[in-house]
Amino acid sequence: MVRNLLIINVVVFILQGNLFDARQFALYNFSSDYFQPIQLFTHMFLHGSWSHLFSNMFSLFIFGPLLERFWGSQRFLAFYLITGLGASLLYSGVRSYELHQVQSEAAQYVESPSPAGFYSFMESHYAGGYEKRFAIEYQRNPDSEAYISESKKAVTQVFKQAFNSPMLGASGAVFGLLMAFGMLFPNLELFLLFLPIPIKAKYFVLLYGAYELYAGFNRVPGDNVAHFAHLGGMLFAYILIKMWQRNDYQDT
Repeated sequence: MVRNLLIINVVVFILQGNLFDARQFALYNFSSDYFQPIQLFTHMFLHGSWSHLFSNMFSLFIFGPLLERFWGSQRFLAFYLITGLGASLLYSGVRSYELHQVQSEAAQYVESPSPAGFYSFMESHYAGGYEKRFAIEYQRNPDSEAYISESKKAVTQVFKQAFNSPMLGASGAVFGLLMAFGMLFPNLELFLLFLPIPIKAKYFVLLYGAYELYAGFNRVPGDNVAHFAHLGGMLFAYILIKMWQRNDYQDT
């Protein structure tokens, strides 16, 4: 099953730029006109770049085989898909809340525009350099109707861009596998490429989860990593494993 998933992800990545538009199957916000329920599953087989694909498939290749041998192919696939779905649900919920906040801030700015308000909004929600160049001239001409109108358009455009930015990738399911690995083989020692000293799987998972939690609550403009999708995969993995362990114990 790990082999099949690797092949499917690579083939889909090759085809997504040639035979179909990946944006049709990436996961959009539930309120977006582009959202389709099937995206809750299809997004996890799409990737934005070769490096994105490699990082996820490398993790699947490292952690997946032992879990598949432990569970069997069918349970492994079920776990992979369920944690991927759980990751997308948690991410979508958090993202909806974030977008509501951005929408409120955008509406407030349009109602009461000012150079300081424009700079503050763009600094918080836009990663480009547009706000710094424009804000200087806007500051010099705070009553200019042209600058006020242009700033309103820019703020509205930033919100629309954020609202219609989709998520894609197998990271949620992969982080589910990472959590499972740490729970089922907690004392197995790992050697990391960037830290060539042994670390037990349970500590690696704990540190990685703590980082994702920190990064999720302290996102900076331009951070395109879906940290809460990673956390969602880990959370649903924990719940699913505990359920399976309880059921397996009761069966015995």
